Amino acid sequence: MAFIKKLIIFTIIALLGAGSAFVYWANQPLITQGPAIPFTILPGSGASAAGQQIAAAAGAPLQPLLFNLLVRASASSARIKAGSYELKPGTTPLRLLDQLVRGDFAQETLTIIEGWTFRQMRQAMELHQGIKHDTTALSDQALMALIAPQFKHPEGLFFPDTYLFAKGSSDLQIYRQAHAMLMSHLAQEWDKRDPALPYDTPYQALIMASIVEKETGQASERGMIAGVFVNRLKVRMLLQTDPTVIYGMGERYEGKIRKRDLETDTPYNTYTRSGLPPTPIALPGLQSLAAALAPAPTSSLYFVSRGNGTSQFSDNLPDHNRAVNQYIRQAP
Repeated sequence: MAFIKKLIIFTIIALLGAGSAFVYWANQPLITQGPAIPFTILPGSGASAAGQQIAAAAGAPLQPLLFNLLVRASASSARIKAGSYELKPGTTPLRLLDQLVRGDFAQETLTIIEGWTFRQMRQAMELHQGIKHDTTALSDQALMALIAPQFKHPEGLFFPDTYLFAKGSSDLQIYRQAHAMLMSHLAQEWDKRDPALPYDTPYQALIMASIVEKETGQASERGMIAGVFVNRLKVRMLLQTDPTVIYGMGERYEGKIRKRDLETDTPYNTYTRSGLPPTPIALPGLQSLAAALAPAPTSSLYFVSRGNGTSQFSDNLPDHNRAVNQYIRQAP
């Protein structure tokens, strides 16, 4: 009997010691320094498979058996979410398990710049290594059929912003998010518009916003630029804006507009065609959307760059010609 009692006591002590060691292990950082270690949990993975996949990641010092015991002890096996993660310095096994249960995926960012063309946006998407490229082989038209079939041309229909997403997310998901955000902002600005503006549809306002976006980088001037173009539309003047000509030239544009370019007719040449071009010419930001739908009250019909990032506005052609002589031709 004495031997059995000693054995039981020894066993209890051993179990308590093992339990203490296990608790200690579960609360100690797996790595304390260095870069985060990326790993992926495949769909359908349970506790054992998850532990093995983490341990297989380069430099991940995780004991799959102990992690399996931790998962089962917490009854979390069925709640582990598949996806891409990062094991960061200071992460304990308990924190790691919580990360897998909550689906705290590795985060990526993609910044779409105001004034970019859709072509530039697609290039940025395709070059991003954290994105799953599901749409690379699709034409612009095929892509739009999956996102917004009512639009045939993608230009201007995606909101420039910084997007946060889980590593490995589909590019289609990000396209849809950017399009939904653009349409939401456009609808909000459209609802606040002055009904006297010369737009029949929100899409026409979007076209104007894209022109304003390309005409100036000065936020303080966007309202005035929009006001000039709105005034021109109202009196049926040609818009005569270079950014639309450049867009219509496509790959022929080499950094400079020549007289023959202004005279060569394209659907986007606002020197040869009246009204708005058929589509936006860039991705407009929120300030340009707001300016297009709430332009500054002005009687100006002309503007010319002063060469310092600002513009000189004029109400009539003689004043505009004098401004051109002063700032462009540098005549007295």
